[in-house]
Amino acid sequence: MTTKPMLLFSTLFLLMFQPGVPPQPEVAEKLAPAPVQSGNVSFQNGEKLTYKIYYNLNFIWVPAGEVVFTVGDENTQFHYNAKGRTYSSYEWFFTVKDEYDSWVDKNTLLPNYSERNVDEGKYHIFEKISFNQSSKKMTVWRAEKRGMAETKTEHDVKSSVHDVLSSLYYLLTIDLGSQQSGYTVPFSVFMDKEEFPLKMRYQGKDARKKVHGMGRYKALKFQPQVIAGNVFNDDAKMTVWVSDDQNRIPVLIESPVSVGSVKMVLKEYWGLKYPFEAKVD
Repeated sequence: MTTKPMLLFSTLFLLMFQPGVPPQPEVAEKLAPAPVQSGNVSFQNGEKLTYKIYYNLNFIWVPAGEVVFTVGDENTQFHYNAKGRTYSSYEWFFTVKDEYDSWVDKNTLLPNYSERNVDEGKYHIFEKISFNQSSKKMTVWRAEKRGMAETKTEHDVKSSVHDVLSSLYYLLTIDLGSQQSGYTVPFSVFMDKEEFPLKMRYQGKDARKKVHGMGRYKALKFQPQVIAGNVFNDDAKMTVWVSDDQNRIPVLIESPVSVGSVKMVLKEYWGLKYPFEAKVD
């Protein structure tokens, strides 16, 4: 299969915290997360983050589209939503219109249910997943498009698992600023009907990280090792910078891909839970 540059559009913003190097057996045994106090999470109802996606085309950074993340509060659950769109000026090359939703338990930040609606060129998929975390059984419904006939499958997993969107918010609740460079966090993701035991590696602080169009930030640096496949090569190294404050929002992501390189840049933010103190100038 030939890799289409914008198939990475949804993959990038939802896999940016998914290292692809299989952990050692002793790491996999530690994947079940401890309960989370919802008052201690780094986000809140109404938070909205907008990112601009750039694709390097023949050594020129082309603005290709945007991704918007929002957080909602629904009684005992948080509702995460992410929408990705290409700009009309880029659609001569490739068109993307993706949406992901995840409903997670406030006490564990583990998903109860998720949906994804992918529309990328000629590739379409609508998928629903019911997560039975206690019995470690996943139920998946898939169709080419929403409203079309669905196929249902069931899958066993070995540990508590996240979907790709809930994994992002779960990892952003972890305060790694006091840890030493090289510290890793294990977690597990269920995607494409398969369980992936993964880990995220912390690489220290950057006191004045420049973010194009947004200024400089105090940032925490991570370098996930991504899942190799149609989008990422075996040796691809993605780098993520997260604001070094209580909000811990991603401000910049950079990565080579199989057909060039991409970056995701913070453009706008609303409704943050804490004052945004990471910006330097």
